[in-house]
Amino acid sequence: MSITQTLLRSPVLAALTSPHGVDRYLEQVNPMWAAHDVRARIVDVHREVDVPGHPPVVTLTLQPTRTWRGHTAGQHVRLGVEVPGGRRCTRVFTFSSPDSGPGDRFTITMRANPDGVVTRFLAAAPPGQVVHLSQAEGDFVLPYRVPDHLLMISGGSGITPVMSMLRSLQRRTHRGRVTFLHYARGPEQQIFAQELETVRRSGYGVDVHVLHTRAGDPYLSPAYLERLVPGYRDVLTYACGPARLMEAVRAAYDGSDRLRLEYFKTPTVATGDAEGDVSFSRSGTVAANTGATLLEQAEAAGLTPDYGCRMGICFTCTARKTEGTVRNVVTGAESALPDEDIQVCVNQPVGSCAVEL
Repeated sequence: MSITQTLLRSPVLAALTSPHGVDRYLEQVNPMWAAHDVRARIVDVHREVDVPGHPPVVTLTLQPTRTWRGHTAGQHVRLGVEVPGGRRCTRVFTFSSPDSGPGDRFTITMRANPDGVVTRFLAAAPPGQVVHLSQAEGDFVLPYRVPDHLLMISGGSGITPVMSMLRSLQRRTHRGRVTFLHYARGPEQQIFAQELETVRRSGYGVDVHVLHTRAGDPYLSPAYLERLVPGYRDVLTYACGPARLMEAVRAAYDGSDRLRLEYFKTPTVATGDAEGDVSFSRSGTVAANTGATLLEQAEAAGLTPDYGCRMGICFTCTARKTEGTVRNVVTGAESALPDEDIQVCVNQPVGSCAVEL
């Protein structure tokens, strides 16, 4: 650490710049100066997929401040932007680039959903735009000792973390075998299509399979996986994609401890057996339980809780449950503990429930 960084992080300077902190003042001089906060400048915006009538998929190249500690392939980052009106909105994105070190550039690849405030803003952002970052987070990463054979399964935009892993393995000149299975709606909507085709043609231990499916088509079966990778349940597998694909993968592996899952969207929540009322105690709002997640029910009741990923990754939406039972829609686990902190984006009430919102 340099003398300048040591001074900027000193308790004396922190006291002098209280209550705002030294980073607030540094930001006024240069947005890329920081002692503690992490920010990044958008260097490039590249359209990976741009099909008329469909949301584009873009890759952002980001140059972080020196406070960035780097990331491991498969992890994610919370990215915040200042949208018109002075409001900061945050969203979680997985990395698409290989491992990065302190201060290194990295990329994220995202679909600019029409209803997504952050993704629409970023897809149209000019080079030079500054964004706010967390440090890299998540344990959906390769082991220290990579086995001789890996299986990677992805669907749609869920390709980003496993592509980050594949690129890291290639940069490390991994000498083992990788079976890469990806599902896309069609060749025109396939992310990283040209790169995957190059990898498929070159070989070097990577066996690429891209399947084009339509909405409603069945996903993979145990029989297909067994033909593709005999004994697949004993092969370390990383899977990321929409909930329906992840549910099919989970069922195919039947409890195998070799499976690592990352949900890219939360599963659809059944609402037919909802009972009781949900009390949002801080606002004094009470509503009939619809069976949706607590975040969705709070929003339907006119509340505006903080949230980031809506997938149970970033913990931005954590709130205190004071009474009742909740079910995690990702894991299926239920909890009736009083006064526990839960993520409202992935928990649905089972009967009556009270939450401090």
